[in-house]
Amino acid sequence: MLRKNLIILIALLLLAGTFSSVEAGVAEATGIFLLIAPGARPGGMGEAFVAVADDATTTWWNPAGLAFLERRELTLMHTNWLPEFHLPDLYYDYISFTNFIDDWGTFGFNVVFINLGESPHTDDTGQVLGYFRTFETAASASYGATVTENFGLGLNIKFIYSHLSDVGAGQEKGSGIATDFAVDLGVLYKWHDPLLHKSLNFGVNLANMGPKMSYIDRAQADPIPTNLKFGMAWVPVDDGYNKVTLAYDMNKLLVRKHSDGKTDPFFIALATAWTDEPVFIDMIYNMGIEYWYSDMVALRFGYWNDQLGHLKPMTYGASFKISAYRFDFSYIFGEGSETQKNTMRLSLNITL
Repeated sequence: MLRKNLIILIALLLLAGTFSSVEAGVAEATGIFLLIAPGARPGGMGEAFVAVADDATTTWWNPAGLAFLERRELTLMHTNWLPEFHLPDLYYDYISFTNFIDDWGTFGFNVVFINLGESPHTDDTGQVLGYFRTFETAASASYGATVTENFGLGLNIKFIYSHLSDVGAGQEKGSGIATDFAVDLGVLYKWHDPLLHKSLNFGVNLANMGPKMSYIDRAQADPIPTNLKFGMAWVPVDDGYNKVTLAYDMNKLLVRKHSDGKTDPFFIALATAWTDEPVFIDMIYNMGIEYWYSDMVALRFGYWNDQLGHLKPMTYGASFKISAYRFDFSYIFGEGSETQKNTMRLSLNITL
C-alpha cells in the first residue's frame, strides 16, 4: 500500500507530465490535469493541433475550430496513465461532441476525467480509518461561429471538480475536494487556394482563465493553469488522394508565483508570467506532420521540446477510416519521457 501511495503522489506531481514544464509553473498551479492533451490524432502529431482543430477534439484544442466544423461528430478516448507503473486504476478518459445548427453556428461539449486510484485514510498515529478515491474531472460547453468566411471565434465555459481526498490532512479545515470554473477563448484564421490546393491556418487558444481553486480555505488557494497556445498549420499537398499537413505550436503557461509564496490572479498573470524566464526558454514547442491517403489511412509523426521540463519526446500515430468511423492510435517515446514512455492513446471519432 505504501508503494501505491507513493505512485499516486508521483502521479499528482507529474500530472501535467509531458504536457507542460514542471519547473516553469505547473508546480505553482492546481488542477493541472486540465493540460493533458486529449485525442490520439493530435497525440500522434506531437500535440501540435491548435491551428488544425478540424474534428470533435477542437472543443479542447481550440473552440474557434467549431466555426468551420459544419457537421455532427463524437470523439471518445481512453489511455492508461503513467503505464510504467503498471496500475490499471490510473487512467484518463475524454469525450467530446459537436453539433452544427444552421444560422447559429456549432455547439459542443467535452468531459475529461482522470482517475488516480485508491488510498488509505489514516489518523495521526498511522492507523487506517478507511479508503478514498482520488480523481479529477472537468466539463465544458463550447460554441464557435465565423465572423468572416475565413475567420472564426470560439468560447468554452467549463466546470472543474477535483477530488483528491474525502478529508483534510491532520488538523486542517475543509477537505481535499474543490470546485472551480474557467473560460477558454479561441481564434482561428483559414486561408485556402483552391487552384494550388494549398492552405494555411493560424490558431490561438487562451485556456483555463478562472479564479483560484481552494481545497482548505481561500488564503491557501492556488491558480489553475492558464495556458496560451498559438500555432500554424500548412497543407502543401491536397490533391484528393494525398494530403499532407505540417503543424507547429507554441505553449506558454501563464502562472506567476512570487518569492513570498503568493500567486497572481489569472488576469494579472496574463502579463506578469512573461517576466519569470526568457520567453523562448520557458515555452514548449510542438511539431507534427500528418499524411492521409484517400481519406482512408493516415500516418503521423511528432516531436516537442520543453527545455525547462527537460522533455524532448517523439510521437507517432496512425488512423484507419471506415465509412463514418475513424480509429486513431498514438504512442510516446524519446528523451525525458521515462514516466510517460509507452503511453498509448486510443480514440474513436464518429461522424453522426
